[in-house]
Amino acid sequence: MAARNIRVTTSDFANMRNDKAVYVDKTRLIYEMVHDDRAFFLARPRRFGKSLLISVLQAYFEGKRELFDGLAMAELEQDWVQYPVLKFDMSGVRYARPEDIAEQLDRQLSEYEIIYGKEGDYRLPGTRFQSLIRRACDKTGQQAVVLIDEYDTPLLDVMHTDQLEPMRDMLQGFYKVLKESTAYLRFVFLTGITKFSQLSIFSALSNLTDITMKPQYASICGITKDELSTELMPEVSAMAEELGISNDALLTQLKHKYDGYHFTKNCPDIYNPFSLMNCLKDREVRNYWYSTGTPTLLTKAIGQYTLRPEDLDNITAGEMELNAPMERADTPITVMYQSGYLTIKDYEYGIYTLGFPNEEVRASFLKGLLPYYANKTATEGVSFITQTLLALRRQQIDRAMELMRSFISSIPYNAERQDEAHYKTIFYLIFRIASEFSVRTEECTSAGRIDALIETEDTIFLFEFKLDGTAEQALQQISDKGYGIPYEAGDKKLIKIGVNFDKELRTIERWVTNI
Repeated sequence: MAARNIRVTTSDFANMRNDKAVYVDKTRLIYEMVHDDRAFFLARPRRFGKSLLISVLQAYFEGKRELFDGLAMAELEQDWVQYPVLKFDMSGVRYARPEDIAEQLDRQLSEYEIIYGKEGDYRLPGTRFQSLIRRACDKTGQQAVVLIDEYDTPLLDVMHTDQLEPMRDMLQGFYKVLKESTAYLRFVFLTGITKFSQLSIFSALSNLTDITMKPQYASICGITKDELSTELMPEVSAMAEELGISNDALLTQLKHKYDGYHFTKNCPDIYNPFSLMNCLKDREVRNYWYSTGTPTLLTKAIGQYTLRPEDLDNITAGEMELNAPMERADTPITVMYQSGYLTIKDYEYGIYTLGFPNEEVRASFLKGLLPYYANKTATEGVSFITQTLLALRRQQIDRAMELMRSFISSIPYNAERQDEAHYKTIFYLIFRIASEFSVRTEECTSAGRIDALIETEDTIFLFEFKLDGTAEQALQQISDKGYGIPYEAGDKKLIKIGVNFDKELRTIERWVTNI
């Protein structure tokens, strides 16, 4: 079977269909949505298919029936009315001041004014927008459709600057037109990452339905397990054959790397579409999504709120925290959830348990945190981690610990707090970044908590740390507390390591092992 065309550089539905590119059919959900109500808002992380969804809606409301041949929409829709569609894309531009918004809106409004005409000498984008909607209706005899992609990009760009308020005022005047023009609108759809509380669109546009956490629309963006194993199975089979592994083995790798997103309390597993499609196109399992942006804001927030990276795999939050506007977030949890770095893992009695969705996000995010905790560049960190993990895999304990000591010794004196918890965090980051290792800190046993446990394919390493004590005391505690008992009956080799940190020297003073 000839390889199908996978497009990862475009979200234009018409081009994808005309070029016979792979499209995972979401049109049944889209049909249900457009016949359910008239105005919607959807929040999803970046690179999660929002722009493609907007493009499909545009093609549908423009009556381009031929683009839907072979899709569910072709069987469901009978009328195919052509509406005037006004689509605004707020992404793709770096915003620093209100003038940047004005220029972007002027460019997009001008394109539609060529089609539907322009009356008066209106200068304000909102006034021009309102006039444009009415003229589009008058000229076509149909209500208008307004699609706004990444509506909040300008505000996110300046969220922690003095430009936020003037930028918000500028957008306020534009978006409020949607409330004032309800009679002229057939359908409104906005996408973004968060709901800005002081942007009146969400209070003024009372009929705007937020489907962000609605179970029936949970999979409207992203790729489900069923879609992967049916619609994308030709690509899976071709990649598995090239790698010399079974389909099931590859599906396991893909699930581990890219699956795990949940946007409602009852939600199917959803794969990151950007990463998954890039992987199937390149036929290489590696990190794709994280490389499209560095969460500097998040790394700083975690430090400010003393939220330990070790806790991010099992953290709880209420629905209000998940839906809180990003600019009013009291903790980084809101920002991390809405940005896609955390997702829903469980729900019970109104409380959500959150964690990293998959290994791509976990390893990449923690790698981004390492420079913050250790004052190292990403290149320095990766080089050190590679050497340390290789030594550990070879059970070269002294080599691994020497590398650790050298690394920690190079952290400047004024870098963050120098206490046992800080050293544990650095230790956790170093080994958790290696996604093939199972790393757990403060692992509970019947006798207490193990400071750290690392599990490789053939070995279990138990670490106990002391600050200004002795390595011997740390090693003895592993034995005295019986931390190793649950693992002694297994097939894997058990290595116990006692480590002492010297506060004065600000590094590892000594280590001892049971081998």
